[in-house]
Amino acid sequence: MVAVTLWGSLRPFADGQTVVEVEARTFKEVLDRLAEAYPGLRPQIERGVSMALDGKIYREAWFAEIRPESEVVLMPYMTGG
Repeated sequence: MVAVTLWGSLRPFADGQTVVEVEARTFKEVLDRLAEAYPGLRPQIERGVSMALDGKIYREAWFAEIRPESEVVLMPYMTGG
């Protein structure tokens, strides 16, 4: 299981939880499992999210390996410059 910390604006779509656990080994699997477990997150995920994995931010690194002890933070994709 991987513990995923949800950034502030994503929490209401996961029943207000700050941290959720999913069975996943890649960024894509994390997103798929979260969308299955929390259907309210699906539109947010489809709109775009970023993931901080052990302190490094990824946007579309679908096959980035995630270990059970990895620090994972999911946040809305932010645009701007």
